[in-house]
Amino acid sequence: MLKIAQTPPSPPYYVVIFTSRRSKEYLENPAYQDDYAATIKEMLELAAQEPGFLGVETARDQVGLNCSYWKDYESIVAWRNNARHKIAQAKGKSLWYSEFMTRVGLVERQEDLGTSETVFLPG
Repeated sequence: MLKIAQTPPSPPYYVVIFTSRRSKEYLENPAYQDDYAATIKEMLELAAQEPGFLGVETARDQVGLNCSYWKDYESIVAWRNNARHKIAQAKGKSLWYSEFMTRVGLVERQEDLGTSETVFLPG
């Protein structure tokens, strides 16, 4: 079970939100499923070694949701251009997903059950 990512105590930082729906071919092909599982494991391990990586949260039902957190936009660009990540992206487009969307945002505020105050950026 994945835990909630332990991001910095104070924003700002960035989030990459990857939303996906698996393809019919993926759902019907155990070899695709095995390859996907191995690739996801590798990508999580690889991302954790990237400078600027802060954490990740993943959930999946009919739609998958992956939120990765990054120190700055340059770190996101470096990860997007990582050679092994590019191979995984190509497999996702051709084998695993019927549709997907990637969004990038700046986290300006966060709060959790363990704190009584919310952090806001000035402005």
